[in-house]
Amino acid sequence: MNSTNGNNTVLVGMSGGVDSSVAAAVLVEQGYNVIGVTIKTYNYEEVGGNIGNESSCCSLDGINDARLVCDKLGIPHYVVDFTEPFDKHVIQYFIDEYLSGRTPNPCVICNRTIKWEEMLKKADLVGAQYIATGHFAQVRKDEKTGRYVVSRGNDNNKDQSYAMWTLTQESLSRTIFPLGHLTKPEVREIAEKFGLRTASKSESFEICFIPDNDYNRFLKNNVEGLEENVDGGDIVMDGEVIGKHKGFPFYTIGQRKGLGLSTPQPVYVTKIDYKGNTIEVGKNDDLMHTGLIARDTNMVKYADWGDGRKVQAKIRYKDDGGTAMVHDHGDGYVKVVFNEPRRAITPGQSIVFYEGDDVVGGAIIDTVEQ
Repeated sequence: MNSTNGNNTVLVGMSGGVDSSVAAAVLVEQGYNVIGVTIKTYNYEEVGGNIGNESSCCSLDGINDARLVCDKLGIPHYVVDFTEPFDKHVIQYFIDEYLSGRTPNPCVICNRTIKWEEMLKKADLVGAQYIATGHFAQVRKDEKTGRYVVSRGNDNNKDQSYAMWTLTQESLSRTIFPLGHLTKPEVREIAEKFGLRTASKSESFEICFIPDNDYNRFLKNNVEGLEENVDGGDIVMDGEVIGKHKGFPFYTIGQRKGLGLSTPQPVYVTKIDYKGNTIEVGKNDDLMHTGLIARDTNMVKYADWGDGRKVQAKIRYKDDGGTAMVHDHGDGYVKVVFNEPRRAITPGQSIVFYEGDDVVGGAIIDTVEQ
């Protein structure tokens, strides 16, 4: 991997999908010295499920498609093995969170530790100044503060700024999002124009290392004795045991189906107690809360919270967001109070704070209050 012009060289993370393919094509057209890189993040024979899933990010078919797209664009393509750091930072995190009664979002952890930090190490090795991805988001430098800011992509239906809250200022200073100003239909049109084989390829929605989208199977296969240790715990409502569950890691806050209960009205999972192997259920109103504490805060737009900031906060990717006040709680924690109750606030999920289209920062939901 040799670059000839470090200041103009960009490593493009290529999953084999249409978005990253077009990101590479756009950068080539703009005159960058482009190197396509596909990361191998897990051992295919170990994860189980639909190993050959052609739409899965980082799949074997994805690697092949990325190589053929690079051939079409006349740029080099390399596969880099990140299985060790991915297992350490992403897969183990995913397992540990579920075993702690939380519902994690491993993609945001992967973005920071693998797709940016590990990729930047590779960029440094070849003298590349930038890395780029096919995410629908935008990045700019705020001339007043000197900070790099992530903002929403122009396509509201595809915006992925929510998953970018973990990125550091150093990472953002070297990031290009070629698709930020485009819509998904425009991306497919560009792919057709360049004659890319991925132009009509379907999208991937599952977690890459669980290609069959069966989280329960993955946990059972990767945690020895899990079923035996957690099966048969109590389901509790209003302090009374009303049933037995199949294991606390197999449930999430707000879940209604699959509880195996016969109740006069719908009930939902409202709390998961991993220490006591207990699932609490309740009515829909029991899922409504106005406060939370979140951990592992990362600031993007500003250096700190000051005396508190009014934001729009999203508690999950498909959330429309709600108005809230955020206050520094010390040691990387923040306290968030919403103006109106939010439904099914879920420990382990990311909460991302917006000011207009800009990402102010984000954190991981730790506990629910009020």
